[in-house]
Amino acid sequence: MTKETPSQTAGPFIHIGLAPEVADVDGMRTLGTRIVPTDASGERICIEGTIRDGAGELVKDAMIEFWQADATGHHAPGHWGRASADFDTGLWTLKTVKPGAGRGAPHITLYILARGINIGLHTRLYFADEDNAADPVLVQVPEPRRDTLIAQRKGTTYRFDIVLQGDGETVFFDA
Repeated sequence: MTKETPSQTAGPFIHIGLAPEVADVDGMRTLGTRIVPTDASGERICIEGTIRDGAGELVKDAMIEFWQADATGHHAPGHWGRASADFDTGLWTLKTVKPGAGRGAPHITLYILARGINIGLHTRLYFADEDNAADPVLVQVPEPRRDTLIAQRKGTTYRFDIVLQGDGETVFFDA
């Protein structure tokens, strides 16, 4: 008879080895891994945000994996990566190429790991300046909750904050 291994959280040291400092799409050094090849075509964008727990506190030891289509909407090899929250500010940053529409509206898939999370959380990031009305996944989310999946553009950067619990909780999906 075998025993099941008890569940354990991912943190607090998930940064070590999982998200080393590398060059991003603009050649700048950043904590994480490059999400797209440096020669990928398309609009270069920056996405940043924070992750907050149920008490509203910053989760500074979080890591996010990203998957996305290329600028034409096709899933291409190498269009994934990781970003880690900054230990001082809690801010995570992703520099990538804006994905095109493929099966639905342009979006980026996120997988979140951090202390206190036994099973990684899946969500999606959509863009406020795109037509999201007919996306087959987003239309299944109740209207009042859809805003938790929409990144807002401010200048040249998109802002996408994640709330793990409570008021304004981000919508998470079953894997």
